[in-house]
Amino acid sequence: MHITKSYRFFFLLLLAIPAGAQSFTDAEIARWKQQAASVTIIRDRWGVPHIYGKSDADAVFGMLYAQCENDFPRVERNYIVAEGRLAEAEGEAYLYNDLRMRLLQDSTKAIQQYIASPPWLSKLCVAFADGVNYYLYTHPEVKPKLLKRFQPWMPFLFSEGSIGGDIENISVNEVRAFYGKEKGKVKEENNDDGIESNPRGSNGFAIAPSKTTGGHSLLMINPHTTFYFRSELHMASEEGLNAYGASTWGQFFIYQGFNEHCGWMHTSSRADVFDEYLETVIDKNGKKFYLYGGMQREMIEEPVTLKVKGGSSRNFTIYRTHHGPITGDRDGKWVAAKMMYEPVKALSQSYLRTKAAGLEDFRKVMEYYTNSSNNTVYADDKGNIAYWHGDFMPKRDQRFNWLKPVDGNDASTEWQGLHKLDEIVQVINPASGWIQNCNSTPFTVSGPSSPNPKSFPVYMAPDDENPRGIHAVRVLKDEKAFTIDKLIAAAYDSYLPAFETLIPPLVKAYDNQSLQSDTLKVKYKEPMQMLRQWNFRFSASSIPTALAIYWAEQLRNDVLSRIPAGTTHLGLLDFLATQTTDQEKMKALAAATARLQRDFGTWKQPWGELNRFQRITNNIEPSFEDNKPSVAVGFTSAFWGSLAAYSSKRYPNTKKLYGNVGNSFVAAVEFGPRVKAKSIVTGGSSSDPASPHFNDQGPMYAKGEFKDVLFYKEDIQKKAERTYHPGDK
Repeated sequence: MHITKSYRFFFLLLLAIPAGAQSFTDAEIARWKQQAASVTIIRDRWGVPHIYGKSDADAVFGMLYAQCENDFPRVERNYIVAEGRLAEAEGEAYLYNDLRMRLLQDSTKAIQQYIASPPWLSKLCVAFADGVNYYLYTHPEVKPKLLKRFQPWMPFLFSEGSIGGDIENISVNEVRAFYGKEKGKVKEENNDDGIESNPRGSNGFAIAPSKTTGGHSLLMINPHTTFYFRSELHMASEEGLNAYGASTWGQFFIYQGFNEHCGWMHTSSRADVFDEYLETVIDKNGKKFYLYGGMQREMIEEPVTLKVKGGSSRNFTIYRTHHGPITGDRDGKWVAAKMMYEPVKALSQSYLRTKAAGLEDFRKVMEYYTNSSNNTVYADDKGNIAYWHGDFMPKRDQRFNWLKPVDGNDASTEWQGLHKLDEIVQVINPASGWIQNCNSTPFTVSGPSSPNPKSFPVYMAPDDENPRGIHAVRVLKDEKAFTIDKLIAAAYDSYLPAFETLIPPLVKAYDNQSLQSDTLKVKYKEPMQMLRQWNFRFSASSIPTALAIYWAEQLRNDVLSRIPAGTTHLGLLDFLATQTTDQEKMKALAAATARLQRDFGTWKQPWGELNRFQRITNNIEPSFEDNKPSVAVGFTSAFWGSLAAYSSKRYPNTKKLYGNVGNSFVAAVEFGPRVKAKSIVTGGSSSDPASPHFNDQGPMYAKGEFKDVLFYKEDIQKKAERTYHPGDK
């Protein structure tokens, strides 16, 4: 084991202690107190924790302690999910989510990965566990749902930093149908009222010095996630660590952020790194075999027991081939899923990039090749800007369509190693002077300086264009004098390009005299006049914004069954515009205005009166109430091309729309001799409703107003609200 010799025996014993055990030894407590004395946490005026440690391990210890102070339930929840124990905590509805997780990983594998990890990484993992456990020791009033003791092997179950890793390519419902032999569906995704108008993802912009007034590169960090999914945090040590940004609860690295030399923003990618193999299965003498290269191979079988809340349990047998776990059955063939599983390398890459001193350092870290589900937008203090479309990319035979399952019996469908970094879709210091990615195709990432799609295998970048990508190009391509404030303004530009496609056909339908009676003409004259004159820009005071969104959602719901499977985002907008009749368009307008009239007494509702930000509880599952305070939000769903994403919907007890997905931690950074940055988060730094930092940023967030980031210690100390060591009262 790669840990100091004096702790070797101690940690071998520690690995055997179940994560649910709570007892802490006197020796552990004494060691934690000693390490806490080497850690200083400074909370600034916004409650943002700035953690300083002598070593990187000290900083990790303090980081996890501070995360737990801010929101222990979310820290615990992420590891309950990662361990495949959500049904044990929340109930049987999550049983097959747990089974899906166990198809890929379990604690036994995580312990093996931990033991095999390099000394520097295992040391950080010990600090991770110690930081959480010391928090639990010093806060006996906190009652974990399941995890009363955290272990150093646990990060190897949660090495993926994005909102969802490759395992989410596996359908929970398919797992349920195969292993559970049960009818019915698990609700896998909670979008909104029947319309997929809440695409998740992120935006990243990088601006070269040639396009800025200060002659320094700029970076826009704009992840779109479930609200409160990440926290704003700063961690520094005397070993060269000094990173600021967004950290996912329970992870010990800054996932999207910057240090004094460079910054990194990740956007979700559709690069094809997940493959399915159709296996021909043969039953023989009570055992299962599958064909590979015409030969029979024995199927691997693994018993799994999952606990369910209340004390019951369910037993399963998981099947695997050399391709990967069996996830379902299609037309008599079993489906095996092949995906990246490299926890040690993934954790290493995620942590080490936070200490990169520039482009070459960053590229070297990328050669761990474990960024399988995310693209990277990069900028640094030497004036470099760059983009990589992931960095984990298996080489495959291009004769096959890798977007569909392939024949597991055919040996030529095997992965042939990984593409090297220089072979991946990328752009470095483009002549255009700007980079954008909005979960869209990388072949428009830098305008005329973008990569050529003919130079790459189709599987490397099958991503489609979307309205945000189109919008981003428009706001970046002509500006020649960017500042931080201009970059923020671009990221919050109010134009909604989707309605360029949707509104003109509606106007044409209304103008078609043969379809409309005089009564209907009069009835809809005023709303149509508003839409006819609308400039397709959102605002909290805009009535046509509300009317257009209600109408377009209604139209999509009305024709949902006719929309072809696999339709792209732009294809869907085109379908609504061109493949629906004039009568359908007008019928949707009638329903939309009637809904507004019924719910609010008039259809003339400003968008901000309907579209609200509210934070009233610290529950992981959100709840909202119309009769409690909320704030108007002008920006809207990414579906309509809003760069500042705010996906809102009605809840069972509400008429107004409340957001829970979209802009979360957002930051704009300038890399000069001294780093300058501004940021904003949903609500605030604390999950405690009694804290002044529970919702102190909420009104600013709703308006797109940013606060100054405090990055240098002398500035932080001037605005310090509290300075303490972990464990201080």
